[in-house]
Amino acid sequence: MKIKSFLAKPYAYIVHARVRKGMATAVADQQAILQYLLKNGSRTVFGKEHNFQQLKTYEDFRNAVPIRDYEAFIPWIERIKKGEPNVLWKGRPIYFAKTSGTTSGVKYIPISKESIPNHIAGARDALLCYMTESGNTAFADGKMIFLSGSPELERVGGVPTGRLSGIVNHFIPRYLRGNQLPSYETNCIEDWETKLEKIVQETMNENMTLISGIPPWMQMYFDWLIQRNEGKKIKDIFPKLQVIVHGGVNFEPYRARLTDSLGGQVDMIETFPASEGFFAFQDRIGGEGLLLNTNAGIFYEFIPAAEIHKENPTRLSLADVKVGENYALIVSTNAGLWGYNIGDTVRFLSTDPYRLVVTGRVKHFISAFGEHVIGEEVEYAIMNAAREHDVQVTEFTIAPRIQVSGELPYHEWFVEFGTMPADMDAFATTVNNHLRAKNIYYEDLMSGSILQPLKIRVMKKNTFIEYMRSIGKLGGQNKVPRLGNDRKIADALQPWIA
Repeated sequence: MKIKSFLAKPYAYIVHARVRKGMATAVADQQAILQYLLKNGSRTVFGKEHNFQQLKTYEDFRNAVPIRDYEAFIPWIERIKKGEPNVLWKGRPIYFAKTSGTTSGVKYIPISKESIPNHIAGARDALLCYMTESGNTAFADGKMIFLSGSPELERVGGVPTGRLSGIVNHFIPRYLRGNQLPSYETNCIEDWETKLEKIVQETMNENMTLISGIPPWMQMYFDWLIQRNEGKKIKDIFPKLQVIVHGGVNFEPYRARLTDSLGGQVDMIETFPASEGFFAFQDRIGGEGLLLNTNAGIFYEFIPAAEIHKENPTRLSLADVKVGENYALIVSTNAGLWGYNIGDTVRFLSTDPYRLVVTGRVKHFISAFGEHVIGEEVEYAIMNAAREHDVQVTEFTIAPRIQVSGELPYHEWFVEFGTMPADMDAFATTVNNHLRAKNIYYEDLMSGSILQPLKIRVMKKNTFIEYMRSIGKLGGQNKVPRLGNDRKIADALQPWIA
């Protein structure tokens, strides 16, 4: 056993024990965090405007602070960018995490000196829990790669600004720097394909033991490696590869193809990171669901997903959530976000401890006819159909087809296959049946002859890579939306229909 893996073992046991202890105190920890946030936020511009000094309970907070998305926070963000201190949190942010917004263009999410440890410790705790649960520490001695954004930072209003993954890159411990790939120079390349080519060159002959990233871009990295190694599987190229860390999108639709590319056993660790905070991680091997990070400076609220667009939706603290319900996730943080709608929906699998799965995006749904189909449902439908028909799905997105001359409207699926179904009509029927079974409203529209069964448009190879390139979002942390309630993406994809 080498020195890094040897030293990691006792530390992993300590962190694992702390995580287990925190499972029993989650609700109490959340109550304490709310009080801590209110106390520290009371002297800020936002805190004074919302009378934080008068707020004593969660009910007080809920009545005083409305739910807001990023667009509603822009006036305060602009004041920070102009140099004003104590606006949303004490002092000024130490970073802005720069991310893409749906309606507001670029978003600037503040990160404070109090919140940065959450972003670092979340990923660390996931790996240390894995070490304790599996007994595997050997991967700590090999080379590790994180497919991330550039660590080069610009300044916005005097605040260092960049992609979250690039910011976090600056906090990798010195003792792990020698294990990290790619090189700093390669990580700074902005063009994804140029960067990916350099990553392949730098890693191809190394002892890679851990690879981390968003599944679609990890798959692209694997495809390039396999192509440059005459079709060899990843485990043949990296025989000591032991761990893959993934997050950002639901892994299941990518699992079959990634597993095939790997060609051998590799342990998987799922995480739930975002620019607003590191919310949850897989704390055990083989069990479904991510453990909510309940003691890290973030106070969570939950709104039933069906109510998220209401003027006065039901707001629940952690103590009041129920297993099986779909909730929009709301956070207040020690970086100065208050009642902030991050745009993700979650569903709890258990409340002892609090484990959840991410079910989709608030703005990514189809309800052109009242069906309110969400990401989790379409991913379930196509994943199960792919398994039953022994096909591989590379990527897909869906849009409603409302105006159809002489026939009923339908959901139009744009699917890029790794391996094609032997019978496309049968495959489409299976997908449609799974969606009917998963969503009662969709079933009602089917049985009532309001909608006809979905139709699949087969897309050319690399369609979604080409589409993401065309909109300037190839690689990094960018994701293809699964669903759209309009036809913006669907219309843009027309040139790539096979």
